[in-house]
Amino acid sequence: MNNLVKRLSVFCLLLITLAACKKETSTITPDPEPKTEPPGTNNPPPPASNNPWDNVVETTKTTQKGITVNVNANIGGYLQALPALYDSTSKRYPLILFLHGVGELGNGSTQLSNAAACGVPNVIKWNSFPANFVSNGKNYSFIVITPQFKAWPSPADVNDMLNYTISKYRIDTTRMYLSGLSMGGGVTWEYDAVYPKRIAATVPICGASGPTDAKAQKIAQANLPVWAFHNEDDPTVTVNNSKGYVSKINTYNPNPAAKLTLWPTGGHDSWTKATDPSFKENGMNIYEWMLQYTRNN
Repeated sequence: MNNLVKRLSVFCLLLITLAACKKETSTITPDPEPKTEPPGTNNPPPPASNNPWDNVVETTKTTQKGITVNVNANIGGYLQALPALYDSTSKRYPLILFLHGVGELGNGSTQLSNAAACGVPNVIKWNSFPANFVSNGKNYSFIVITPQFKAWPSPADVNDMLNYTISKYRIDTTRMYLSGLSMGGGVTWEYDAVYPKRIAATVPICGASGPTDAKAQKIAQANLPVWAFHNEDDPTVTVNNSKGYVSKINTYNPNPAAKLTLWPTGGHDSWTKATDPSFKENGMNIYEWMLQYTRNN
């Protein structure tokens, strides 16, 4: 009899324990999967969130890692830098798509680290990219994507990378910015002329692209904000490229007017100064300058 009572007691205790576990787990709501849209679609801002992390200001600097994936025939991988709290939030982030120079061409896998040699990815590599930027009293943290090209890219290659990025990450598509240096700066100009309404602002640095009236007119008619950089003594890419683009764009009276920063010396390397967060004109570095502008496609 005593054994039966003991067995019944143990059985009842087991049932109570199971019921308690079931009740506890039933109160946990799994995180929804991140919503993604097909490449090229315009992602609307997310609805108001009760996630407290969405309002937290980033204080930890981003880290960068390589992603090997065939985005298209000319892109075998890219460098990804996400805000530290990206996985804890549900909000969308502004994007910088950065285009490297010809010396950083590679296969997107074993050579992918070369893409961080210069410009914005190099700033991130050396832990000098701020975790947070302030624009008009609001806090922002960037997603930075640097594709590695196998050969000199076309505007279509850049557009493929942009579409892929939109499909994979939570991008605020009203705040997408394009920049690049040398080869990448030239492709930035070329992209601006073909797809001027896809991005909110552009920063071509010592761009290897010759200006034409037709390209300048397309950029100006879209009122695409432009801030270009070059060194006067650049022996590799003539400073007349940047001067010509900005001058021609401004003949069409865009709003805002295109701006150009020239340094008298420095050779081909105008990107180190241009992408340095401590370099400011009118109280703004290029990142704060970008964030002034949005575009609703």
